[in-house]
Amino acid sequence: MNQRHTITLLTLLTVFFFVPASAQTKKTTDKKQPAKTTAKPAAKAKAPAKSTTVAKAGAKNLGEAASKVPAADTTKKGGQAGNTPNNGSSLAEEIVVTTSYKPVLAEAVKIRRNPDLEDKTPYKAPLSYKPIDKKLSQDNNIRQLEAMKRPAEQDSVQLNNFVKAGIGSMKTTFAEGYFGNGKDEALQVGGYFKHFAQSGSSLDKQNDSRQEVGVFGKSINTENTLTGRLTYKRRQTYFYGIDEDNPPASFVPAKQTFSTFGAEGEIAKNFKDEENAFTYAAKFKGYVFSNAFSARENNVVVSGFLNKTVKQFYAGLSASLDLATQKDLAYSNNNSIVRANPYIKFQGDNYKIDAGVNIAKEFGVSSRFFIFPAAKIEFQVVPKYVRLFAEAKGDVNRASIKDFTEINPFLGENINLVNSVDKLDISVGLKGTLAPGLGFKAAVYRNSIKNLPLFVNNFAATFNKYQVIYDNGDARVSGFNGELDFKASEDVNVYGRVEFKDYKMASEAQPWNLPKFILTAGTSIHINDKVDINGSLMFRGSTQDPLVVAGSAPGTPVYTNVPSFADLSGGVTYKINKQFSAFAQANNILNASSKTWVYYPNYGFNIFGGVGYAF
Repeated sequence: MNQRHTITLLTLLTVFFFVPASAQTKKTTDKKQPAKTTAKPAAKAKAPAKSTTVAKAGAKNLGEAASKVPAADTTKKGGQAGNTPNNGSSLAEEIVVTTSYKPVLAEAVKIRRNPDLEDKTPYKAPLSYKPIDKKLSQDNNIRQLEAMKRPAEQDSVQLNNFVKAGIGSMKTTFAEGYFGNGKDEALQVGGYFKHFAQSGSSLDKQNDSRQEVGVFGKSINTENTLTGRLTYKRRQTYFYGIDEDNPPASFVPAKQTFSTFGAEGEIAKNFKDEENAFTYAAKFKGYVFSNAFSARENNVVVSGFLNKTVKQFYAGLSASLDLATQKDLAYSNNNSIVRANPYIKFQGDNYKIDAGVNIAKEFGVSSRFFIFPAAKIEFQVVPKYVRLFAEAKGDVNRASIKDFTEINPFLGENINLVNSVDKLDISVGLKGTLAPGLGFKAAVYRNSIKNLPLFVNNFAATFNKYQVIYDNGDARVSGFNGELDFKASEDVNVYGRVEFKDYKMASEAQPWNLPKFILTAGTSIHINDKVDINGSLMFRGSTQDPLVVAGSAPGTPVYTNVPSFADLSGGVTYKINKQFSAFAQANNILNASSKTWVYYPNYGFNIFGGVGYAF
């Protein structure tokens, strides 16, 4: 048994060793195929080899030709086609060798890129890690937004001071100056001065001269803000008015001068965005007034308010003490008023309501006690665009020599002083935005005024001066106010205001020298960085003065009519460089021969110009 196994093992080793060697040396060995293998005919295996040898006769070597020949089945499996294979006991197999094998890599898969031999080491920045000392917040509530920082100023150097001066027709002289300490968020101090003078040519001494100087300061502390101001104003004019139809034989206009020293100061709590805030403010202001004759007036007003916020409610109290003394040749009066205004306010998303009363008490020359309504409501008709408002209020108006002479500088001595009373002022209107940049306000009103003051001539007694009289009783004034402001762009702004009034007098025949229609409008246009243009228009309706026209019937007198007029003005400024500029201003461009008061014509067309300097 052992010898039989040994012979079999040697036979198998001989087969596995010599069969591959014979394939490389073109030797043919016949072996028997197992029964399971189906043999292909020998003729089919040799035909492709013969045709390939003829087609590739010009090849360089047999290896290249063999690499391009389709693979052929070179085995002759046991048995013939159609014959039944053996039982598998025979290992005979026929192998046909056509050529020697030489592997060749196909052209399509050759790598033709050269390797990159440069030594490129990527740069790695040194990293350092530090732990963040911050507590993790898990609060999901909406947080307060941080204030956005202001953009940087275009000009690196701020100029805090500015002066300009000019001259023109009608002996016009003009000068202004403004001074400040610069950019300081906690402290602002500065001063200013103004001068303007003109001399008309239609009448002798048709002169007007105005000067004003002042200093101011503002200090912003942690809790409070302090402000203060000192001013001095002076105005000089002449009683130049005469009846041009019947001029006097000799006439020397009297000079009138008004001087006012003023001071004011205020302390107010800074605003803080906090719940249930408590705010307060206190203010002091006063002045000393005198004219070229014997009129004197001193006034001190101390006012303030306290306000407490509770959710959407605001409750507070405002009060003032108005102390005044008034002197002239015929009187020396103490005319003072104390006021108190308790109020409560409600505010929601679409509404705001103010409810309160105004309590006023006169003492001195008059002793009266009043309680007036002080209520106001606003409601959003079109959210964010149009609001409906209504207001009802009342107050006591202190008669003032200073205030009267600012309206009519041609008043005579011993002005009659009586406090008027706004018994009930009611107004209803709309305000808001019609389109981007287009704001408006329109209201109708009806006022009931007791002792309405009127400026009328006193020519019979004083030749060319005016006096103050009062409509004894309750005058009713109804009217309409309309305002429009259109900001077309950052460079163009147009505004206008119109006012209609209807008077129902209590004792006087007419609302003397009070116009029933007034229109004011203006525009400012920024052409470019060099040129700015401004313009204004004022139209005043006609009025009547109780001066009786000569020749009218005594029973039905005809009063003097002051015609309506329009005053158109305009100016231009040219910026030469950062420091120097030039300007020109023209007034009464239409050269209207207008009058505000009988016998006192206004200035005709005049123009002046000059230069400005910033430093």
